[in-house]
Amino acid sequence: MDTLETRELRYFMAVAEELHFGRAAERLGMAQPPLSRAIQQLERRLGVSLLERNRRGVSLTGAGEVLLHEGRAALEATAAAARRTRRAGGADRPGGPRNRLVLALKAAGSHDLLQQLLDAYAAEPDAAEIEVLPCGMCEQAELLRDGRADVALMHAPFNSLAGFDSEELMTEGQIAVLPARHPLAARKTLSLDEVSDIPGLPLARWPRHGTYPPGPGPEIHDQTQLAQLIALGRTAAVFPDSARAWLWGEHAAVPLTDAPPVVTHIAWPAHSRSLALAGLVRTAAQLRPSLAFQTGARP
Repeated sequence: MDTLETRELRYFMAVAEELHFGRAAERLGMAQPPLSRAIQQLERRLGVSLLERNRRGVSLTGAGEVLLHEGRAALEATAAAARRTRRAGGADRPGGPRNRLVLALKAAGSHDLLQQLLDAYAAEPDAAEIEVLPCGMCEQAELLRDGRADVALMHAPFNSLAGFDSEELMTEGQIAVLPARHPLAARKTLSLDEVSDIPGLPLARWPRHGTYPPGPGPEIHDQTQLAQLIALGRTAAVFPDSARAWLWGEHAAVPLTDAPPVVTHIAWPAHSRSLALAGLVRTAAQLRPSLAFQTGARP
C-alpha cells in the first residue's frame, strides 16, 4: 500500500525524534510494546527498514531519514488543512463571522506598509477580516506551513520564500540602530564592518529555529527588550530602513552603505485557492507604485 495514516506518522516521528522507544511511548502517552508493533507493521507495509535497532540504541536508516523529512511535512500539511478549514467554516454559517485571514509578520516590522495594506483592503467589497499575527524573526514560514497563518509579509534575504508563492512589494536599504548618545550616532553613514565590531556595543542576537547564534551580544526575546537595551547603550542592531517607525527618542538610525537591500514580499502557500487571499494579494500588488515612490525603491 502506498498510503500512510497520520497515526502511523505520529508514532514514527516520535521514535525518529527521540531515538528511544521508551521516551517516544511516554511522549505519545502509550505503552512501549504496542508502539514497537506499530512501527514493525509500518516497516512491513512499506517493505523497508526505517530503524536500526541494536544494543547501543536506535538509529535511522536512509529510508527512515526520508520518512522523517517527508512525514514532518505531511503532518504539518494535515494540521494546516484543519486550521484553515475551521477558519473558513465560520463564514459558511448563517449569521456567522465573515471570512477571516491570518497575516503573519515580524513583530514591529513593516508598520507603514501594513497600515496601508489593511486600509486599502478594508475598502474592498466583501473584504475578509484580517487578524494580524506578530511573530519572531524568521518564524513566518513555519506559521504558513502549519496553518496558523494564511499569508505573511516576508523579507528577503532574511526569510526563505522556498515553497511559497509571493509578490514583491518594495525594496529598501538597511540602517544601524544605535544609542543616540553614542559617538557613531553622529555619522551620516556606516559600513557593516564598522557596526559589527563596535567596542562595548555588540550586536544583538535573535533566535533562529530556537537557538541563538554565537557572539557577545545580548540574547533578544522581543522588540521591547531590544529597544530598551539599545536606549541603555548595551547593544546595537541592524534593521530595514522602515524600522525607523518604531524607534524611540533615545535611538539613532544611521544608513549602512554596503548592506544588501531588503525586499519585502507578501507570501502565501502555493496550493492556496482562497478567494479572500487572492483579493488581499491583488490589493497589495496595487500598492507597489506608491510604496516604491515613498521608499525610493523600484516597483
